[in-house]
Amino acid sequence: MAREEDSTNLAGHILPVSATMVGVCMTVISLVQIIPKNAVSKWVDGLLAMDNLLFLASAALSYVAIRRPEVALRMERRADTFFMIALLVMVCAGFMVAFDLFIE
Repeated sequence: MAREEDSTNLAGHILPVSATMVGVCMTVISLVQIIPKNAVSKWVDGLLAMDNLLFLASAALSYVAIRRPEVALRMERRADTFFMIALLVMVCAGFMVAFDLFIE
C-alpha cells in the first residue's frame, strides 16, 4: 500500500523519455563526427557515450520499477537520479558543441 500512496508513477514517464534520449545521444554522436576534428569533438563523443549509458541505466531502472512493485519506489528514485544526471551531461555536451561551432 505504501507504494500507491508514495508513488507519482514517475517510472512510467521516465522509461519512454530515457529510451528516446538514448536515440538522441546516438544521433548527436553521429552529427559530431561531421564537425572538424579537434579536442572538443573527442570530449563531446566521450560525454555523449557516457550520457547514453546513463539514459540506458535510467530506462532499465524505471522498467524494473514498473515490473517489480516491491522495489518500485527505490528503483524509481534511482532512475530519476540517473535521468537528471544524464540531462545535465547532455546540456554540458550541447554547450561544448555550441562553443566549438560558433566561437572561433
